[in-house]
Order: sequence, then C-alpha cells, then structure tokens
Amino acid sequence: MSRLRICHRTEYVYNRPVTFGTHRLVLRPREGHDLRIESMQLEIEPKHRLVWTRDVFGNSIAIVEFSQAADKLSVVNTVKVSRTTPFPSEEPHEPWRAPYPVIYNPLEIVVAAAYQVLSHPDDVERLGEWTKANLTTSASDAETVVYSVGERIRREITYQRRSEKGVQPPSETLKTGAGSCRDMATLMMDACRSLGIAARFVSGYLNCTASIAGRASTHAWTEVYLPALGWRGFDPTLGEPTSLKHVPMGVSNHPRGVMPISGKFNGSLADYKKMEVQVTTELISPHSVMPPQMIEP
Repeated sequence: MSRLRICHRTEYVYNRPVTFGTHRLVLRPREGHDLRIESMQLEIEPKHRLVWTRDVFGNSIAIVEFSQAADKLSVVNTVKVSRTTPFPSEEPHEPWRAPYPVIYNPLEIVVAAAYQVLSHPDDVERLGEWTKANLTTSASDAETVVYSVGERIRREITYQRRSEKGVQPPSETLKTGAGSCRDMATLMMDACRSLGIAARFVSGYLNCTASIAGRASTHAWTEVYLPALGWRGFDPTLGEPTSLKHVPMGVSNHPRGVMPISGKFNGSLADYKKMEVQVTTELISPHSVMPPQMIEP
C-alpha cells in the first residue's frame, strides 16, 4: 500500500470586490477497491454554503453558493489517500483478453455507446486517418491497440503547458504537434473512440517531480473500457498505463464534465486580475511508491 498527501490550492484575484455565481468543484478523489480517502479538508473563502452531490458519472461534486462579495476567491483542498498494489493488475489476462475489434456485452452496450461518440465530431475524418496509420493491431488483445495509440501520442505530440481555457480539438493537437496533458488525453480518447473502443476523460493528480516541488497543477489522462477487463487507464503524456502515481478525481465522456473548478463572477473582464494554481504532493510511504516522472503537468 502507498499513501500520499495532496494539497491543491487555487486562488482567483480581482481588482475590486465582486460577487460570485454558483461554483462546481470536482476535487474529491474517486474511492474504490484501489483507492481510499483517509482524510480530506476543503477550505473555501469567502463565506459560502456547500452541498455535496453525485453526478451521472459517479463523481462526488461540491456545489458552492457564495453569500459575500470579495476581491479574492480561495479554494484549498488537502487530502490524504492510500492506494493498494498492484494497480492495475499486470498478470496475464488469459482467458480474459479482450479481442479486437471490441464487442460489448448487450447489457453494457447502451452505456458503452455514450463513450464511443467523438467529443469533436468535425475531426472524424482527420482523426481516422491519423489513428489507423501505422496502428499496431492484435485480433486477440485490444489492449495492444490502446497502448499503440497512447505510445504514438507520446512520440509525436510535444507536451506544452497552456494557460488558455478549455481543451483544443484533436485536429489542432495533430496540426501543431503539441498540447497540454488535457489535449493529449482528449486526442487519445477520441482516437480510441474512432476505433470503436469506449473511452472517457479523467481529471486528477499525478505524483511527479513538479508536484513534489509544489509547482504542478492538475493532470489528465484517458481510460478505456474493455470487456472483462473493465476500465483501464493510460497516460499519453507519459506514454504508459496509469499506476500508483495517478489519483483520479473525476471521469466524464467530455473534458468539460470534470473541470476541477468552474463558475462565474459578476463583473467585467477589467475586474479580473489573475488566477494561481498550485498542487503539492508528499509521499507518506515513499518506499512503496513508484519513482516520480520528470514532467510538469
């Protein structure tokens, strides 16, 4: 088992006191058989009312209603989590290998179909050409196909931290040959979908050199759903399957569904001054955790 302490600070600064609309926070890690929250402290300013709910994807969502004007909005989430090994299991899958093309169980196909629709339908032709070129396929193992797509993104797309809002379309990522972790995750998600494989977008934390130094932000990767194997994570920014380094907060069929913090303020663009984000991770049991990666998500 490995244990990790994560501190996620977000601060919005304004040139004058403003009022705030309802905010939606996706900051609570997704608990399960492989991840448990030991403690969590969510500190928010200014004065507010907070209600927890669960969305259609099973994410824990904090809905915040502010009752006070302020020239600063601060959200600090401090959480301790424990993860069990191995994650995911890398033992031989026989007789549970998923064949390619993937065929889903009739009981699951309706849900899986929602994760097979491209998030950027206009990119279908360009994406299809890129995905199928030099694709490594195996009729007996769909995971080989998934890994081929992810590893190719790692080779061909240069990581570039972007300050612009949102995620760029996969066609733009392919055109420029560069993108953020969110851009790469979106590219891989839609690439897998173009091959008939159900895939979803994941937002979370990555224990890496940047986060240990306290200069990281949130991270993003992709999960694909394969018969018998279930949801399997792959990080195209690293070019490898997800591991104990990855702590998921939210999953969605579209990147917009798991923005860590979303909401509006009442004012003009001239009122907005800046936003600062800082993610810091601390290994509580370093002997049982894989070494950090040399990237800055």
